[in-house]
Amino acid sequence: MKIALVHDYLTQYGGGERVLEAFSEIWPEAPIFTLVYDARLTGGRFEKKEIHTSFLQKIPFVKSKHRLFLFLMPIAVEQFDLSDYDVVLSDSASYAKGVITKPSTLHICYCHTPTRYAWDDSHRYIKEARYSYWIKKLVPLAVNYIRLWDREAASRVDKFIANSYFVKKRITKYYGRESEVIHPPVSVDGFEASDSVDDYFLMVGRFLPYKKFDLAIKTFNQLGWPLKIMGDGPERRRLLRMANHNVEFLGSQSDDVLRRCYSKCRALIFPQEEDFGIVALEAMASGRPVIAYRAGGALEIVEEGATGMFFNEQNADSLAECLERFNYKNFNSAAIQKYASRFDKEIFKDKIKNFIENSYKEFALKYET
Repeated sequence: MKIALVHDYLTQYGGGERVLEAFSEIWPEAPIFTLVYDARLTGGRFEKKEIHTSFLQKIPFVKSKHRLFLFLMPIAVEQFDLSDYDVVLSDSASYAKGVITKPSTLHICYCHTPTRYAWDDSHRYIKEARYSYWIKKLVPLAVNYIRLWDREAASRVDKFIANSYFVKKRITKYYGRESEVIHPPVSVDGFEASDSVDDYFLMVGRFLPYKKFDLAIKTFNQLGWPLKIMGDGPERRRLLRMANHNVEFLGSQSDDVLRRCYSKCRALIFPQEEDFGIVALEAMASGRPVIAYRAGGALEIVEEGATGMFFNEQNADSLAECLERFNYKNFNSAAIQKYASRFDKEIFKDKIKNFIENSYKEFALKYET
């Protein structure tokens, strides 16, 4: 079974890249096809892999401004030649699922989400986009084109794997397809609980509008409590301007610093609606509870009263009310870690390997007959 891996773009190291890393550990000889690749922005984690990029790689500034080239991405991904492979495993939140394969090739897509800005997030994406007036007028045309292409691209996939039951429902609604749920991995063994807890709360992630860092900052400004924020992204300047002195920006940090911050915080703040939420599981693998918005993938991770708490409305008053009820002493670190262990990376790898191998046997048998 000759397998190729396809990823949207390798310009950061986040949840999707952790999934790709796990795939590469299962099939170390499998090449990676991706639209754009930056070794520095991915922390050098894929330097030893055979990586094939699209023509977009040669465009100046594409690594840091890839969202300006959305029109070209469908064309670029369709030009990958995957004719030599028995199995193509795409790891996609947007374009990777759109590769073109032969009838004799099994294409399985691990779907993080149907393309957000093409479907249920399209109105918010247009509203929150930092574009000029005239570009904003043209964005709906681009989104309509991407939506049509995205639906067509989904029809090229033989089997879907959803990263959560929340995403499974979205795949059914927007693509009209069924999917198997296999939750993303967390390297549980890499995290440890601390014997002591500091007085700060923590938020981790990429500074994008839907992540709701602004909601957390507004709430902690109101309470005056310490909040540490780790990460970076296009919203950085705006967030810095709105934060009071009790909010500390740590920037992007090493894995060691991240683990230490997880283990010492009172709780992780998770105010966004996510498709799953790997950072929430990382905090739980460190024995720390999660304070989450009651929606999306958090409902599959957080067990109220045991591994965290929910707030019901995505506003500062609702989050503040939840925080004022929260007491970190009511949570057992060892129990939280045990709960997180069910999402361990090795369990994920076993499930994926079995799914791919069994699917290929079934597919090959049908194709031969």
